[in-house]
Amino acid sequence: MVFGIGTDIIEVERIEKQLEKNSGLKEKLFTPHEIAYCENKKNKAQHYAARFAAKEAFLKAIGTGWRDGLQFNEIEVTNDKMGKPMIVLSGKTKDFVNQINITNIQVSLTHIKDVVNAIVIVEK
Repeated sequence: MVFGIGTDIIEVERIEKQLEKNSGLKEKLFTPHEIAYCENKKNKAQHYAARFAAKEAFLKAIGTGWRDGLQFNEIEVTNDKMGKPMIVLSGKTKDFVNQINITNIQVSLTHIKDVVNAIVIVEK
């Protein structure tokens, strides 16, 4: 059963500028695995933006937003062997999702040169 749906759209340039301007922001928002993944891509900012949008969409889908001790770097956007994006949780965010009995998380990412969109569906 669908518990929540979240979506987020963001301009790639916005994320690129924030990451350049704020020292330590990458580590606050992204896991070491995500940073390594994005840094190996030609258009790094586009991949960071996609992950950021997925995290925002996830928080909307669970109905909390970015509060109550939930951390962006506890929400990891990764890919399966076929390239399908997935969300892996840790820390308080994982504990919270377990408490509300979320059993499945679906994520879809899309982007063009300047814009990224993410949709997340969480199920019970």
